[in-house]
Amino acid sequence: MTTPSTDMAQLEAELIRTTVVRLRSRVMALVFGMVGGTALFLATAILLARQGLEVGLHLSLLNNFFPGYSVTWPGAFIGLGYGTLSGAIVGWSVAWIYNRVADRRPPG
Repeated sequence: MTTPSTDMAQLEAELIRTTVVRLRSRVMALVFGMVGGTALFLATAILLARQGLEVGLHLSLLNNFFPGYSVTWPGAFIGLGYGTLSGAIVGWSVAWIYNRVADRRPPG
Protein backbone atom coordinates (compact mmCIF):
# COMPACT_ATOMS: atom_id res chain seq x y z
CA MET A 1 0.00 0.00 0.00
CA THR A 2 1.37 3.37 -0.97
CA THR A 3 0.75 6.60 0.81
CA PRO A 4 -0.18 9.83 -0.94
CA SER A 5 3.19 11.33 -0.06
CA THR A 6 5.02 8.38 -1.67
CA ASP A 7 2.89 8.67 -4.81
CA MET A 8 3.55 12.41 -4.92
CA ALA A 9 7.31 11.90 -4.52
CA GLN A 10 7.37 9.36 -7.34
CA LEU A 11 5.31 11.64 -9.56
CA GLU A 12 7.60 14.55 -8.78
CA ALA A 13 10.73 12.49 -9.54
CA GLU A 14 9.28 11.35 -12.87
CA LEU A 15 8.22 14.88 -13.78
CA ILE A 16 11.69 16.26 -13.03
CA ARG A 17 13.36 13.45 -14.97
CA THR A 18 11.27 14.01 -18.09
CA THR A 19 11.48 17.80 -18.14
CA VAL A 20 15.02 18.60 -17.01
CA VAL A 21 17.22 16.08 -18.77
CA ARG A 22 16.82 17.32 -22.36
CA LEU A 23 18.87 20.20 -23.76
CA ARG A 24 17.81 21.84 -26.98
CA SER A 25 20.64 21.37 -29.46
CA ARG A 26 19.64 24.28 -31.70
CA VAL A 27 19.49 26.72 -28.80
CA MET A 28 22.88 25.59 -27.50
CA ALA A 29 24.37 25.90 -31.00
CA LEU A 30 22.95 29.40 -31.38
CA VAL A 31 24.20 30.62 -28.00
CA PHE A 32 27.66 29.04 -28.27
CA GLY A 33 27.95 30.34 -31.83
CA MET A 34 27.10 33.89 -30.81
CA VAL A 35 29.56 33.79 -27.92
CA GLY A 36 32.35 32.20 -29.99
CA GLY A 37 31.99 34.63 -32.90
CA THR A 38 31.75 37.67 -30.67
CA ALA A 39 34.74 36.57 -28.58
CA LEU A 40 37.03 36.08 -31.57
CA PHE A 41 35.88 39.33 -33.19
CA LEU A 42 36.42 41.31 -29.97
CA ALA A 43 39.80 39.71 -29.29
CA THR A 44 40.97 40.72 -32.75
CA ALA A 45 39.45 44.22 -32.52
CA ILE A 46 41.02 44.88 -29.11
CA LEU A 47 44.46 43.85 -30.38
CA LEU A 48 44.05 46.11 -33.42
CA ALA A 49 43.00 49.03 -31.22
CA ARG A 50 46.05 48.60 -28.98
CA GLN A 51 48.46 48.51 -31.91
CA GLY A 52 52.13 47.82 -31.48
CA LEU A 53 55.11 46.34 -33.28
CA GLU A 54 53.84 42.79 -33.56
CA VAL A 55 50.09 42.95 -33.13
CA GLY A 56 48.44 39.66 -32.25
CA LEU A 57 51.45 37.40 -32.55
CA HIS A 58 49.75 34.53 -30.73
CA LEU A 59 46.24 35.11 -32.04
CA SER A 60 47.52 35.07 -35.62
CA LEU A 61 48.38 31.38 -35.10
CA LEU A 62 44.67 30.67 -35.57
CA ASN A 63 45.42 31.00 -39.28
CA ASN A 64 46.64 27.39 -39.05
CA PHE A 65 43.08 26.27 -38.26
CA PHE A 66 41.03 29.05 -39.88
CA PRO A 67 42.32 29.74 -43.41
CA GLY A 68 42.09 33.41 -44.29
CA TYR A 69 42.05 34.62 -40.69
CA SER A 70 44.57 37.28 -39.68
CA VAL A 71 44.80 40.01 -37.07
CA THR A 72 43.43 42.71 -39.37
CA TRP A 73 40.02 44.32 -39.71
CA PRO A 74 38.98 42.03 -42.58
CA GLY A 75 40.39 39.15 -40.53
CA ALA A 76 38.20 40.19 -37.59
CA PHE A 77 35.10 39.63 -39.71
CA ILE A 78 36.46 36.35 -41.06
CA GLY A 79 37.12 35.36 -37.44
CA LEU A 80 33.55 36.29 -36.56
CA GLY A 81 32.35 33.72 -39.06
CA TYR A 82 34.81 31.04 -37.99
CA GLY A 83 34.12 31.68 -34.30
CA THR A 84 30.38 31.45 -34.88
CA LEU A 85 30.69 28.20 -36.82
CA SER A 86 33.10 26.64 -34.30
CA GLY A 87 30.99 27.71 -31.34
CA ALA A 88 27.82 26.36 -32.94
CA ILE A 89 29.45 22.98 -33.55
CA VAL A 90 30.70 22.82 -29.96
CA GLY A 91 27.32 23.87 -28.53
CA TRP A 92 25.40 21.35 -30.62
CA SER A 93 27.88 18.60 -29.69
CA VAL A 94 27.65 19.34 -25.97
CA ALA A 95 23.85 19.18 -26.07
CA TRP A 96 23.87 16.00 -28.17
CA ILE A 97 26.31 14.20 -25.86
CA TYR A 98 24.47 15.39 -22.75
CA ASN A 99 21.14 14.16 -24.09
CA ARG A 100 22.58 10.73 -24.99
CA VAL A 101 24.07 10.34 -21.52
CA ALA A 102 20.85 11.53 -19.85
CA ASP A 103 18.77 9.06 -21.87
CA ARG A 104 20.89 6.16 -20.58
CA ARG A 105 20.58 7.27 -16.96
CA PRO A 106 18.38 4.96 -14.89
CA PRO A 107 15.14 6.56 -13.67
CA GLY A 108 14.69 7.65 -10.10
